[in-house]
Amino acid sequence: MAKYSRKAQEKVEKSMHEMHEGKLRSGRNGKKVTNPKQAIAIGLSEAREAGAKVPKKAAARKSATRKSTTKKAAAKRATTKRATARKATPKKATTRKAVAKDTARKPAAKKSPARKKTAKPIRAAAHA
Repeated sequence: MAKYSRKAQEKVEKSMHEMHEGKLRSGRNGKKVTNPKQAIAIGLSEAREAGAKVPKKAAARKSATRKSTTKKAAAKRATTKRATARKATPKKATTRKAVAKDTARKPAAKKSPARKKTAKPIRAAAHA
């Protein structure tokens, strides 16, 4: 079975011919198309617009398979995040309490450095 319809093949052939002549322009910016792959893409796009039998774009096929795998991966990530969040929550609460207790205590008064006891000279019977 043919991958592309006859009409699609004709559109691609026409766009390739225009590219070789230098008349084929890209859509938005209107620059000259020099890449054959881009010319084929333009031809297939025109064929799709005309209603010809053309397979879906490769990017659309890939994204459909990616979506299903990314949904599964996202679900796994969400469940693991929830489990770790539950485990981490009590730890955070205990650290907050400990910090609150530390700040509630009054700081101890600083002791002055201990002075050495010096022996005072004993004056014997100075007053007597």
